[in-house]
Amino acid sequence: MKRHKSGWLVAVLLVFPLLVSACGGKSASDAVAEPAVVKHVAGTDVYRITLSAETAKRLEVKTAAAKQTGSETAIPYSAVLYSPSGQASAYVNSAPLTFVRQAIVVDRIDGNRALLSGGLAAGTNVVTVGVPELHGIESGAGGGQ
Repeated sequence: MKRHKSGWLVAVLLVFPLLVSACGGKSASDAVAEPAVVKHVAGTDVYRITLSAETAKRLEVKTAAAKQTGSETAIPYSAVLYSPSGQASAYVNSAPLTFVRQAIVVDRIDGNRALLSGGLAAGTNVVTVGVPELHGIESGAGGGQ
């Protein structure tokens, strides 16, 4: 049986992209904005996370506004992040696709709501879906607690 040289060409065309990607090479179609940019806010211990639109979509980031309930502010409990030392915080949506972790004071938990006695004003948008992912991004840049 006669073999065709084109068989080698097909094999090379199928394997070469895999080898390039394994070596960290980027093709023109991979040239997109950074998935996330983390910047330290000078003079503070705060890090600002800015996501690309694609990253925010992939992480399915969702936010909700903090609500005033009497003398307390209520946020979804899913927005609360605890550090190993017990300090509570929430990621605030400070600008489009931009998030900053802010300390909060949880007075008590009521069902799926956290009632706060400090840290956020009513109307502040907090992240309710994607909190662990944002913390991972922040921690990877040296800002985790």
